[in-house]
Amino acid sequence: MEGKKQAVKQIANNKKAYFDYFIEDKYEAGIELFGTEVKSLRMGKCSIKESFIRIERGEVYVYGMHISPYEKGNIFNKDPLRVRKLLLHKSEIRKLSGELAQKGYTLVPLAVYLKGSLVKVEIGLAKGKKLYDKRETLAKKDQRREVEKEFKVRNLY
Repeated sequence: MEGKKQAVKQIANNKKAYFDYFIEDKYEAGIELFGTEVKSLRMGKCSIKESFIRIERGEVYVYGMHISPYEKGNIFNKDPLRVRKLLLHKSEIRKLSGELAQKGYTLVPLAVYLKGSLVKVEIGLAKGKKLYDKRETLAKKDQRREVEKEFKVRNLY
């Protein structure tokens, strides 16, 4: 098992989280799902744009994660926006709780992906950006785009 590299297939990505927050630390968590939800995820039908994570009674839950109902699932389909439990080690949950106690920190889902046959969620310990930080991010992005454009034009001739 050690020598094998597991295939990772991205299902959903939360680009907005990188724009709205400074990501301090990242964790990989499993997620508690039902069969039809897994089938729907394998087809890539998931959105984490509006979702957020809370720790309640020593357990981690993701709210607002939308997994579209599976077409052939009929009565076995669950609510697309139901609260789902994330699977982390107790020590990781304790560490995250301590970090969240500090002012300004929150947990956000960054990505959902398949790792081998398992569905994983990458969660980030994040600190909110102020408006001027967001403007700075946009300015850097524009500057990088301009440099790439200039580089492309220069190499064309």
